[in-house]
Amino acid sequence: MNENRIKRNRMLGETIIKGLESRNMEGYYVESKEEALKKALELIPEGSSVSWGGSMSIAEIGLKDAIRQGNYTAYDREGAKNPEEKRKMELAAYDCDFFLCSSNAITEDGILVNIDGNSNRVSAICAGPRNVLMIVGMNKVARDVESAMSRARNEAAPINAQRFGLSTPCSKTGACFDCKIPDTICCQFLVTRYSKRPGRIKVILVNEELGF
Repeated sequence: MNENRIKRNRMLGETIIKGLESRNMEGYYVESKEEALKKALELIPEGSSVSWGGSMSIAEIGLKDAIRQGNYTAYDREGAKNPEEKRKMELAAYDCDFFLCSSNAITEDGILVNIDGNSNRVSAICAGPRNVLMIVGMNKVARDVESAMSRARNEAAPINAQRFGLSTPCSKTGACFDCKIPDTICCQFLVTRYSKRPGRIKVILVNEELGF
């Protein structure tokens, strides 16, 4: 990465962290996936119960594998043998110590914007898990809520629709059509501007491109 880009991202990261702190959330800034994994494991005590949503970012830094292989109780719906077992794991996630995910976008002043289809992720961000730990690449930073929502709808949603093989207009055109069809993944929109519980939401900003 260009030296000036690295410097700029560090300064912007500091601004975002201050914004998060003003909103009762914790923020951390790291330069690489390796540092992100190290910091995440520092924040999750051994013996914790852990679950996660369908995040590419936590997989890309190796966090899912580290939890599976470590001294943790993992509620991993990907390993469910049937729909009923999957549902039990999703419900157990609401009472876990740490819920892992990313954010579709984050504003420069620390507001988190997320869109969900099944809504297990956004509902867990709102309430339930004792801690929510987000891994967020600097590619997801947006100027304000309007820009963040546009990013979530016109960049993250179309790519995720393609990833899941869904037949949405955005998966064919790359842009949001505000569709109302069974395949839509834009069912719930969540803007997190403040955390009632101090430090419950923790965000690790990574100076790399992660997820969508």
